[in-house]
Amino acid sequence: MKLKKTIDLNAIMEAEQKKRKIWKLVLTGGPCGGKTTGQARLSTFFENLGWKVYRVPETATVLLGGGVNFAELPEYAQIEFQENLLRTMIQIENSFFALAEASERNCLVICDRGSMDASAFVSRQDWEGILARNKCDEVDIRDNRYHQVVHMVTAARGAEEYYSIEHHATRLEGLEEARDRDTKAAEAWIGHPYVDIIDNDCDFESKINRLISAVALKMGIDVGDRLNVNAKKVKFAINGPLPKDSAFPNFRDFEVTHNYLQSPARTMQSRLRKRGRQGKYSYIHTIRKQVGGQMIEVKTPLTHRDYSHLLDQQDLQHLTVNKIRRCFMYNNQYFQLDIYKEPCHPRCRGLMLLETYTTLSPHDFTDRLPKFLNVDQEVTGDPAFSMYNLSLREEWITSKKFCHRLSEDEDDDQVC
Repeated sequence: MKLKKTIDLNAIMEAEQKKRKIWKLVLTGGPCGGKTTGQARLSTFFENLGWKVYRVPETATVLLGGGVNFAELPEYAQIEFQENLLRTMIQIENSFFALAEASERNCLVICDRGSMDASAFVSRQDWEGILARNKCDEVDIRDNRYHQVVHMVTAARGAEEYYSIEHHATRLEGLEEARDRDTKAAEAWIGHPYVDIIDNDCDFESKINRLISAVALKMGIDVGDRLNVNAKKVKFAINGPLPKDSAFPNFRDFEVTHNYLQSPARTMQSRLRKRGRQGKYSYIHTIRKQVGGQMIEVKTPLTHRDYSHLLDQQDLQHLTVNKIRRCFMYNNQYFQLDIYKEPCHPRCRGLMLLETYTTLSPHDFTDRLPKFLNVDQEVTGDPAFSMYNLSLREEWITSKKFCHRLSEDEDDDQVC
């Protein structure tokens, strides 16, 4: 007889909050995007909170600073250079990751660019060859290696008057080339579950504050109103049919499965997520709890074994949610299009929801939306489009679990 494990969600949340944390961050972006300043300010901010901060140097800058001119290399040497760059980067990062693991303090590891940045300078075929020769899996070195990716948009896009190549030994790009490099750097990370794009729709000081807030938010650290950031998640319903793949810019598709678990109270929610492609998956356990009018959220990476054990606690009043998640860049904005798949409740058949984060008003943001998608309406904060309610097994009119009230900063989940 199989004994089911029981879980104490309160104990899990308290344990996770007390446990020493290690956060692996990739800071990437186009030329003159503010990476150097951003690293310094992030370091100061988290050191003031008592964290140990490690800053992994940009491997490409180290190599190029030694006299290498990438543009002068023949094609075969460029590919070889990127392969050696990837190997060197991984080894350097591993050294810093080991230091973080050995530390007794909370650690933030800031990687000046990451493993996927090398893919921006070679063809897809050559990149897959590099991965195969080095026995690397793209899901591992992109999704599972780092907790978060933040892309600092080049000043050449939206702040041209501040773009400069002076006092930078390895920056030689003009405006158009800088924009092209920026796009390639952003597209290299399409598919990572936690990507933030920090654009130039504000002054530089606000841009840096938005960077710090984006990192603190993902880490579950309350920064209050000190950084004055008002980016919100927005969600739109899309009318079918789905356009052909050729209508989309560069994209990545992922299989995503969500399962809600039993929880002791309506003020707490427990959810599992399985996400991946081509048979390679990552697993996350999310617990959300309302405490004193505020929402506390704890995300814990899982092994496949732990994920399988927790599935025993599935809440049978909810159906499993199956999606294809399409990630892409458009108008300098990072979008996720969730395409609901069967088996599912009839209410979800054909459902497609587009999500992103923005500081713009709904009116001003309209021009940023993908023109190739038939956007029906904005549904931000509408309980009828929350994943929690969509997954309910019963019809809403008879269900006692339908939740009408969403949390202030989250529209795809809720705690009632």
